[in-house]
Amino acid sequence: MADDSAKPTAEVLDRLYQTVLSRRGADPASSYTAKLLSRGTAKIAQKVGEEAVEAVIEAMRGDRDKLADESADLLYHLVVLWADAKLAPAEVYARLAARQGASGLEEKKGRKQVN
Repeated sequence: MADDSAKPTAEVLDRLYQTVLSRRGADPASSYTAKLLSRGTAKIAQKVGEEAVEAVIEAMRGDRDKLADESADLLYHLVVLWADAKLAPAEVYARLAARQGASGLEEKKGRKQVN
C-alpha cells in the first residue's frame, strides 16, 4: 500500500502563494511570475480565463492527464491573481469552510442578485 504522507496536499497552494509573493518587484526578464505581475491585473485575469477555458476543453475531451495539467495551470494563475489583489489563500479557504454543510442551492439564493 502506498504511503499517503508522501502525496502532495493543498498546502502546495500556500507554498505557491509565498513563492509568487517573493517574485513581486523581481526582474520580469528573470521570472515568468514577475513578468505576469508587472503586466497588471487585466493581463493576469485574462490568463486565468484562458486557463479555465483550456481546463474545460480537456474535461469535455475526457483527457484526465491534460485536465490535471490545465487545472494546475489554472490554479497557478489564480494564485497569481490572488497575490496581485492582496487576497491571501486563507481568506478563500475561510469562504469555502463557511459553505461546508450548507446547501449549495440555498447558499446561491442567499447571494445578492446582480442585474
